[in-house]
Amino acid sequence: MILDLLRHGETEQGGGLRGSLDDALTALGWAQMREAVQAAGPWDRLVSSPLQRCARFAEELAVQLDLPLSLEPGFQELHFGDWEGRSAAELMLTDEAGLGQFWADPYAFTPPGGEPVAAFSARVLEALARVQQAHAGERLLLVTHGGVMRLLLARARGLPREQLLQVEVRHGALCRLALQADGQWREPS
Repeated sequence: MILDLLRHGETEQGGGLRGSLDDALTALGWAQMREAVQAAGPWDRLVSSPLQRCARFAEELAVQLDLPLSLEPGFQELHFGDWEGRSAAELMLTDEAGLGQFWADPYAFTPPGGEPVAAFSARVLEALARVQQAHAGERLLLVTHGGVMRLLLARARGLPREQLLQVEVRHGALCRLALQADGQWREPS
């Protein structure tokens, strides 16, 4: 199985921790995603987070390529609780210690009112297992969020959990994972 991961483009509300906020793409965000898939594929199907910054583009692409699309809530971004919609600069002024703990080990510190990263990881991996079982042997494009991509890429690279947030994933980034014979996902070399 081949799984291409596409991060949504720039959103109307700009930077910061978007989490479960459902803001739309900007014109630049649409362009970032369209450019990313221009020379990519082919795919057998599309899977997307249901949040509009992912789903609207996935819907457009599914129609354009005449491919089936399924929306999978398990691939939504981490819910940041009280930090949703706030930038790191803002949080440095109001919760510097918490932000530092989260950056040092996101599994060990949960933003106030937020989703624990361990629960987020379990949710994403369960969704991946469902997709893997339902579509074995296919080539899929997953339209999702930075946190989901960081999680899957960190696991594929064998990184320790403390390095999760060091995985860089820009808006409109497209990455590939391949399911290996041993059942592990890896980035093809």
